[in-house]
Amino acid sequence: QVELVESGGGLVQAGGSLRLSCAASGRAFSNYGIYWFRQAPGKEREFVAAISRSGEGTHYADSVKGRFTISRDNAKNTLYLQMNSLKPEDTGVYYCAARSGMVVVTTDMNYWGKGTLVTVSS
Repeated sequence: QVELVESGGGLVQAGGSLRLSCAASGRAFSNYGIYWFRQAPGKEREFVAAISRSGEGTHYADSVKGRFTISRDNAKNTLYLQMNSLKPEDTGVYYCAARSGMVVVTTDMNYWGKGTLVTVSS
């Protein structure tokens, strides 16, 4: 069992920055690829970014490429999402998730966090 707890959400103006964190506890964090998803009001949950078990491989949705950076610290069992140049369309609940094996863009995850709300005002 892996427990994931997100933090760092909040209200920010367009053009601003936020850094989300996801703290993991339980089974070996380094065994899992870790993902960020988001869900805007009235919309389906969508993939944002992912990072491989070692941290050497990263993947991003086209909508966030060049603005968001995903990273992980396996020694601290923590995942990060640095979000810069935020836009109102980035508003939503951001979820951390874990999946064993290679990184694949899918919503079929082994574990999910409960989410943290990000609101970007125009």
